[in-house]
Amino acid sequence: MTAPDHERHAPRTEPAADGLSARDRALLALERRSWAGPGAKERAIREELGISPVRYYQLLNALIDDGRALREDPVTVNRLRRVRDAKRGRR
Repeated sequence: MTAPDHERHAPRTEPAADGLSARDRALLALERRSWAGPGAKERAIREELGISPVRYYQLLNALIDDGRALREDPVTVNRLRRVRDAKRGRR
């Protein structure tokens, strides 16, 4: 069975020696960047990762709960956790 067209160009998901996959590293790298204007991040998600923004946020939300991601990029992961917790607190 082949992957859907929108997922064929996404980085491979097999873990590296330290446990994070290339896709996981790409998610964190994209999240570290700043964005010029509305829609720029969503466009980069589609073009660079080959996935929809909805799928990106699903993967990212799971990734920030992974201890390997915290060890890889503690500043980004802790910032994302704070943002998520603040949003949950407002609901």
